[in-house]
Amino acid sequence: MSLPQALRAVIFDLDGTLIDSEALVREAYFAAAKQFRIEVTDAQFLSLVGLHRDANDAKMRGYYGADFPLDDFYTATRAFLGDRTATLKPGASELLDALDARRLPYALATSSGRPWVEKHFAAHRLDARFRAVIARGDYTHGKPHPEPYLNAAQALGVAPETALALEDSHAGIAAAHAAGCITIMVPDLLAPNEDSHAKALIVRSLHDVLPLLA
Repeated sequence: MSLPQALRAVIFDLDGTLIDSEALVREAYFAAAKQFRIEVTDAQFLSLVGLHRDANDAKMRGYYGADFPLDDFYTATRAFLGDRTATLKPGASELLDALDARRLPYALATSSGRPWVEKHFAAHRLDARFRAVIARGDYTHGKPHPEPYLNAAQALGVAPETALALEDSHAGIAAAHAAGCITIMVPDLLAPNEDSHAKALIVRSLHDVLPLLA
């Protein structure tokens, strides 16, 4: 299989797709849970993956009650993470180099906030490489709503149907597909579900995206 010749740009998700951060964040949640004397199960954490912040907040309050000190919990997770940064996912550097060689511009569409993006972009020297960054605060409706991908395509100056979206989460797949993007799922913590198979091509790693560009 190859991608359409009309491909004009690529839009990356960040966590779990471009950087190997999901397991690191899960570790931070489990550590904070001990501090707050609650149990966060693996299933509960996985239910948060890929969603926008408001949806995550609603799920957390559903699990632990409306009065749970959610802001304090998030502060504890950030304290646990400290200055640590996630590594790039396998194949990320090679894929970015290939896109540069083909002069295909790329953008980021993430549910994370800009401080998290900026920390990892600085660590991996990505600032000058991405044409645009669409992060939390740059849209009204987060994933699984298509707005982050629509905004990224607009920032790149391309029609969504000519942009390739790379995602690892069910919410992200839904968002990219709804925006009209060509969509590939590179699974991380979440296995592909029936909806993922219907809306995206499933590959094992970013290494597998490279041959599709040929």
